[in-house]
Formats: sequence, C-alpha cells, structure tokens
Amino acid sequence: MNRPLMVAFDLANQQAAMELAKALGPDGRGKTVKVGMELYYKEGARILQKLQEQGYAIFLDLKLYDIPHTVEKAMLQLARLGVDYVTVHAMGGQEMLQAAKRGLAAGAAESGLPAPKLLAITELTSASEEVVSKEQNCRLSLEEQVLSLAQLAKDSGCDGVVCSALEVEDLRRVLGDDFFYLVPGIRMSDDQVGDQVRVATPAMAHKAGASAIVVGRPINQSAQPKRAYERYLADWQDSLKEN
Repeated sequence: MNRPLMVAFDLANQQAAMELAKALGPDGRGKTVKVGMELYYKEGARILQKLQEQGYAIFLDLKLYDIPHTVEKAMLQLARLGVDYVTVHAMGGQEMLQAAKRGLAAGAAESGLPAPKLLAITELTSASEEVVSKEQNCRLSLEEQVLSLAQLAKDSGCDGVVCSALEVEDLRRVLGDDFFYLVPGIRMSDDQVGDQVRVATPAMAHKAGASAIVVGRPINQSAQPKRAYERYLADWQDSLKEN
C-alpha cells in the first residue's frame, strides 16, 4: 500500500516551487507534493502541470467551504486537472460534502481521468482545545469534535480526513481501516513547531495509524531540502518497515 510523505510546497511563486523541486531531485516519480492556497492562487493550474510533468503526484489543498452548488461546480473543475487529492471543510455539512463528491465524479467522467480522493478537514492542527471551546463555541471536546466531523465525512462519501496524529488511533478504531487518514503538523522532536499545536514525528504518526503525512517548513524552508526530506522519509519508512 502506498503511504506517501507529502512535501508542502507552501511557496510564493513558480520560481520558488521549481527551485525546491530541483533541490529534491531530478525526478518527481514516487513523490507527492502539496500545493496550497498561496502557490495556487499566484500561479493557477500551470504550476500543477509543471509539477506533473516532472512526475509528481499532487495534493491540491484548497479547503473548499461554500454553499453546496458552488463547491460542486468548483470540484468539477478541479477534477479536470488530474490531481490526486483535494480537500473540503467537514464543517460545511453533509449536503456540501456530498456535492463535492458529485462534482469530482462528474469532472473525472468528463475528462476521462481518475477522480481525486476527497479529504475532509476536521480541525486544523493549529487549533487547540481552548480555540474549539471559546472561539468556535463547541460543546464537544477537541477529540470529540474531530471524531464527529470525521464520522460525518465518512457518512457523506468522503475518502478520508485530514487530522492530527493525536486523533488517528481513535478515528481508526471507530471508522475502520478503509478510510484515508492524512496527518499534517509533522515535526522531528528537535524542530521548531511554529504555529502548529498538535504535532508528531513521522514515526509517531505511523504508530497512530496515519495513511500519509505532510511535511512543510522543515523541508521547504531548509537550507538543504533534499537532506531534510531524506531525514523525514527515513523516519517514516523505518516506521513502516516495523509494521
């Protein structure tokens, strides 16, 4: 089973993205990159094509959250881009999530491409218990909220969720192994956590049951991105071998 380490290309423009791609090696085959809002809003679909031409699989992380009709039509367009994963906010509700799935299916059928995996954002890894309670006015604990949103996502036809490593074990126990658990907020124990709150090492994420992990600043802001990538990949792959 493919369990990728995704590198977050959270960068300002195409030049920076191509420099990082070059630093990671001449061939992107077997690698997955995350293109988020900053890079996509600057460069649009052309940056996806550039990366795909080098062999990279694409996680397009735009976190759609709007009325169902708008999300459905947006997903129809994204499915035509040949990306591998896309995201929506689970808080958009069942009708919106189902509309997203319909849009992906329609766009894939029209373009003759496989439909991207639809991943639902639960709670961002920058969110804390206090944020969920005091700012979101949620009556549930953080863990209960993540489980509730993940259950909604699965019931609505999503292929998986984005969550922290701290919740994966409980989610797998309730939702099963036929669901995709993507874990951002990955840091080695000696790295700066930045604005992340719920973090884990690659090995910790695997032990918890992550299907894939996303690593951003420790690689894309490193003076030696390839060495940083290989360090994280080794920790992730070593943990997979132990399984």
